[in-house]
Amino acid sequence: MINATREKILSRLKTAIGDTPPAPPTACMPIATFSAEEKIQKLKGLMETMRTEVHVVSSADWGAQLREVLATRKLKTLLYAPDTWLAPAMDQVWADDAAGLPERVAFDRSVEDLKETLFEVDAGITTTCGAIAETGAVVLWPDASEPRTLSLVPPVHIAVLKADQIFNSFCEIIQAQNWTAGMPTNALLISGPSKTADIEMTLAFGVHGPKELIVLIVTD
Repeated sequence: MINATREKILSRLKTAIGDTPPAPPTACMPIATFSAEEKIQKLKGLMETMRTEVHVVSSADWGAQLREVLATRKLKTLLYAPDTWLAPAMDQVWADDAAGLPERVAFDRSVEDLKETLFEVDAGITTTCGAIAETGAVVLWPDASEPRTLSLVPPVHIAVLKADQIFNSFCEIIQAQNWTAGMPTNALLISGPSKTADIEMTLAFGVHGPKELIVLIVTD
């Protein structure tokens, strides 16, 4: 009896609605289109206003810049993911001269096995899947090989961005990288160090995450 009543109600609803029209195609809102150099400078400028330290370096010089960033802060440990394209490049930096560089801590075990170490490391370094010039944010796609922990837990987060992966807008990066084909559990848009205004309506940095964000934009 209940099923029969349910079917009658659904039948009436379907009759009243009729055929559902197809959803209209999505499109980006009209925005300014920037040149490659303009995208770099706009991203850099916007992120710097949010207390992000940004360095634009060539692929030949990025290792020296990373070395300077690490040495300036006198970091003792650096958390990294060994199964990314960044790891071999870091191997070369350390092989050239490891003097003054921090000890590298590989995220190659489960969180449970690394739990004590995670909250003792001085910094974490990650790759990025792109950036958005319009809003000034780098984009991370955490996965099993490079989890969100690397950019969330250490007090200093270093993000390495390839300049040719800077897009004009959020809509553009979604379309260009075909995000609809599959997304991770977390897609992170990071514009600066962790910040909050929950405490007496005063903007404070580093309360719920990294106190510092350093972005290395690698050209070429």
